[in-house]
Amino acid sequence: MSLRETIDSVEGREKRLTVFDPPTDDVVAELREYFASQAVRIEVGSTDSGLSGYVVLSDEDDDEVLAAVDLRHLEDDLSVAPGEDRPFSPILEHLDGTIFTSYSLRQMMAATREMEDRAWRVGTGELHAGFQRVDALRAQTGVYEDLATKDLDVHTYCAPADDLPEIEGVTLHAEDADEIRESWFVVFDGGGDPTDACALLAEERGAPDERRFYGFWTYDYAIVSDVLDHLHERYAVPA
Repeated sequence: MSLRETIDSVEGREKRLTVFDPPTDDVVAELREYFASQAVRIEVGSTDSGLSGYVVLSDEDDDEVLAAVDLRHLEDDLSVAPGEDRPFSPILEHLDGTIFTSYSLRQMMAATREMEDRAWRVGTGELHAGFQRVDALRAQTGVYEDLATKDLDVHTYCAPADDLPEIEGVTLHAEDADEIRESWFVVFDGGGDPTDACALLAEERGAPDERRFYGFWTYDYAIVSDVLDHLHERYAVPA
């Protein structure tokens, strides 16, 4: 599958988060704000149990219950900044692979750093990163020079340009392809451990000056493998 087809294949995986008997309306409003950029529909429900503040995540297509937690536990997780250690949350674990609909440049950079940091910590395997434009790649030269000092096979991608940078230890693919111009991606194969595999894949949509992205991040090894297979086959990357 192409990069866009991979995004489309994940797009249908919308989730529903039902808050049963929330203690206040403010709690529901906060959850809607937090998940506003993801394909997560927030609903309010009630039970006859007398319990309040119980949250259930289910699949939109078949109503399968994926996880259920006390609202207080979920609020603890949501209060932790991206990239910091957070308490275990089955809700957030099940949200990997969920489409985000309107990520800004700042949000994309934060998500990218988390993927790069995982590759750095593992220190082996394949890391692929698509930058769209050569100036974006040039701005990250130091980061990728550092990553290449690990036992990582690092590949970067951007559209063709006259002033391509040379990054020691990194293979650069200057590709005249729409998906390279339009897609931001970071894909790490896990270094031999499927549980460490991860991918961020997004397509830039809307006005060029807005820099808004539509896509997903995932720790699902099958999806990560699909993206890697496409990069290997389409851009002649040795397996």
